[in-house]
Amino acid sequence: MSGYESRAVQFADAFGGPEMLTLQDVPAPQAGAGQIRIRVTAAGLNPMDWYMTSGDEAATRFGLSLPCGFGTDYAGVVDQVGEGVTGFAAGDRVFGGAMSRAVADHVIVDVTGTIAVGGTAHHTPDGVDDRTAAALEIAGCTAAAALAVVRPGPDDTLLVGGAGGGVGVFAVQLARLTGARVIGTGSAASAAALRALGAEPVTYGDGLADRVRAVAPGGVTAALDLHGTDTVQAARDLGVPDERITTIAAQVGGITPANGATTPPAGIEQIARLIAAGTIRVPIAATFPVERIREAVALQAGRHVHGKVVIDL
Repeated sequence: MSGYESRAVQFADAFGGPEMLTLQDVPAPQAGAGQIRIRVTAAGLNPMDWYMTSGDEAATRFGLSLPCGFGTDYAGVVDQVGEGVTGFAAGDRVFGGAMSRAVADHVIVDVTGTIAVGGTAHHTPDGVDDRTAAALEIAGCTAAAALAVVRPGPDDTLLVGGAGGGVGVFAVQLARLTGARVIGTGSAASAAALRALGAEPVTYGDGLADRVRAVAPGGVTAALDLHGTDTVQAARDLGVPDERITTIAAQVGGITPANGATTPPAGIEQIARLIAAGTIRVPIAATFPVERIREAVALQAGRHVHGKVVIDL
């Protein structure tokens, strides 16, 4: 690697679309006190990754500056442990989040950090492969946070807008585990994938409330809008009270938004254990070698993949 010890995907000169991403040779970062270094084996992509770096205004809003890394979700193996660290050792398999710097050979994480500041790390359970682990942090935390707002249970019929997306695949399955009936919106092409997750599919778009009424004449009691605001409007038309509606990608007056950053570590670790037990599955839509990062981001940004896009390093 040209005398360097590591590689990182970066916006080197300007923010923008996938065409601005480059794979750079960089010095390998070193773990300081309270930190661990992870040799990354896989990195999962999320809509927030390209949204935050789509231009100067968005990047500034999220505190990003050039040169800037890319991607947040990662999985790999601890290969360096800083002074004072307990709970992690070299050779441990881990997964977590490190905002806008995960698609790299190495990532440094503060063991007491957060996704946005310092990063997070969790032990990867036996039975969960690295590609799957790399798809968990953002989507899993966000799904858990959304469900915590509306608290579904066995007496509920939950409407999930954008059920086939990265967050939706977790939200649907976690909601089904509570005993709730789940109706999921998606494209006509996603119907089989939604049924496989345990949701009853309805197509999104104009007339959504009428289509939901036809499927659930007894009514809907709670709703998650994981895409925009269309599901919020449909839920309100169906008589769902605002306190049982949440969003992740939009602010709507009267609606409490879900924030995955506030999900306690135990929440995502429980999801990982459910995956290890075979109770929840994580659809991986596509994998790409890191050299094809632009192609991978373009696919994910199109918002039509059913499942996660993962980068192999």
